[in-house]
Amino acid sequence: MSPLINPGDLGDSTILDVRWRLVGAPGIDSYREGHLPGAVFCDLDHDLAAPPGAGGRHPLPDAQRFQDAMRRLGVSRSRRVVVYDEADATAAARAWWTLRYFGHPDVRVLDGGYRRWVEEGRPVIKGDVLAEPGDFTAEPGGMPVLDAAGAGTLAQEGVLLDARGAERYRGEVEPIDAVAGHIPGAVSAPTMENVDPSGRFHSPEFLRERFISFGALPEVPVGAYCGSGVTAAHEVLAMEIAGVHAALYVGSWSNWINDLSRPIATG
Repeated sequence: MSPLINPGDLGDSTILDVRWRLVGAPGIDSYREGHLPGAVFCDLDHDLAAPPGAGGRHPLPDAQRFQDAMRRLGVSRSRRVVVYDEADATAAARAWWTLRYFGHPDVRVLDGGYRRWVEEGRPVIKGDVLAEPGDFTAEPGGMPVLDAAGAGTLAQEGVLLDARGAERYRGEVEPIDAVAGHIPGAVSAPTMENVDPSGRFHSPEFLRERFISFGALPEVPVGAYCGSGVTAAHEVLAMEIAGVHAALYVGSWSNWINDLSRPIATG
């Protein structure tokens, strides 16, 4: 079953709008200006992550916190959830991954997001939608995760993909975190190359060839990280489309650099 869904196939689904920006106006503003009918706004910073700290900028929330958030948004285990963002799924993928990690059996990402929905002339509405409370029970462990030690080992003994832009991987720039560079042994694989200019994912065949070129094969232990575990979830999603099951280092670079004894590579 593909983790992606097309606009005409939503049917009876709980729809979460996960539009988010690292900087600039918050996603809720875009949501209120127009969103899919019935969609409820899901705040990535508060609903899909614990507060920032030693665990990184977007640590994994605990089960109770996540369960409360999803029930408030109308999520039930028995009903499919569709998540979307502006276009390229970088934020929606974090919702997909977190719901799957906490045990939801059927989560899909709207391929092409809100932009594709509007371009196809489909209806949108304004303002907030108040969901009927859901009954989702969060049970952690549905997706593989890495801590810092596991990520460091995987970079040496398997394949660890760095989903950030190549210039951040090389340590040439670091606009967000305090230290530049990458985990030694990690492979640069910018996640934005998984989608076309419209924000839709490339075909499974294209993605499979891309990840093979990095050594990411179904029989090889594979993981991904980024700055704070958001775009790396997008990388995990792309690999899932390609038939490769990968672990997510949720804390990612923002957690790695909190321990000064951990090695850092550049170039």
